[in-house]
Amino acid sequence: MGTQNCIKQDPEQILREAISGGITAFQFREKGKGSLTGQAKIAMAMKLRDICYNEDIPFFINDDVDLIELLQVDGVHIGQDDISAAKIREKHPNLAIGLSVFNDAELAVSPLSLIDYIGAGPIYQTTSKEDAKQVTGTKWVESLRSKYPKLPIVGIGGIDTGNAAKVIEAGANGVAVISVITKADNIEEAVTNI
Repeated sequence: MGTQNCIKQDPEQILREAISGGITAFQFREKGKGSLTGQAKIAMAMKLRDICYNEDIPFFINDDVDLIELLQVDGVHIGQDDISAAKIREKHPNLAIGLSVFNDAELAVSPLSLIDYIGAGPIYQTTSKEDAKQVTGTKWVESLRSKYPKLPIVGIGGIDTGNAAKVIEAGANGVAVISVITKADNIEEAVTNI
């Protein structure tokens, strides 16, 4: 999540409650309408990074590779049009790298030997990403799982408490969510029910 996703509460409080609920990783995704920039973005990232560090939760950033060293991140998630996984791997050999893969054409050109997991989706319609691609449904996860039985897959896009189990049943190792947590009245309960 980023501050642009936090309408009901302060981002730090949302993160703390999500950690209490049982999230296993956090991705700082400060982009889109209303997001922070410059020093304000860095200051917020550092606050959230410190919370994750103190709670032993891996801290990822969303394609902001210029923040890798500054924040001492655990991982980075990139899209097909972002900096290449090869460049990141060369400069940061121990960093976890996730790559969004939305279809077979992207899969064919994806450097699977250089990444740690695939972000598959958008599984369902999402409001968190303005330029989201066509919905893939759980069939995309099933297809990836059949082709790559051991490659970690994280379902992304429109996942909530009512459909997360279907994504896991389709073969994903985990799911990434934003709105279901940031808009929840009871964040811990929302995380538990994912």
